[in-house]
Amino acid sequence: MNSEVFRAILSAHIQSNASELIGRRFTVQMDNDPKDTVKATKEFFKEIKRNVMQWPNQSPDLNPIEHEFHLVKTKLKGKCPKNKQELKTVAVEAWQSITRDETQRLVMSMRSRLQAVIDCKGIATKY
Repeated sequence: MNSEVFRAILSAHIQSNASELIGRRFTVQMDNDPKDTVKATKEFFKEIKRNVMQWPNQSPDLNPIEHEFHLVKTKLKGKCPKNKQELKTVAVEAWQSITRDETQRLVMSMRSRLQAVIDCKGIATKY
C-alpha cells in the first residue's frame, strides 16, 4: 500500500469509525511506516485537524492493528485455501467477522498497553 491508497482509506473511514468506537476527540497513532511519515500524509492530518502521536518505530506491542491481524489469523486457523482467490475470500470473511466489541476492546486496552511498555522500559511486553 502506498501513501495515496492509505490516505484514501483514512478519508473514507477514520472520522466515522473512530468517532463510533472512541468518540469525537481522539489522537491518531501510527507506527512510522514510510506511508505514515511522508509529507502528503502529514498534511492530510493537518487538514482534517487530527493530532498524530509521536511513536517509537517498530512497536507492535502498541499497535492495535497488529492485534486485529492476530484476530484474523485466529479466525483463519484450520482453513486451507487452494488458490489466491480462495485465500482472498477467507481473509475478507475473517476480517469482516471481527466484531465492533472486539475492536473496541483493543482500542480501550491502549492505556494498559502503554503502561506495560513504560514499565518494561520499551522492551517487548506479553501483549
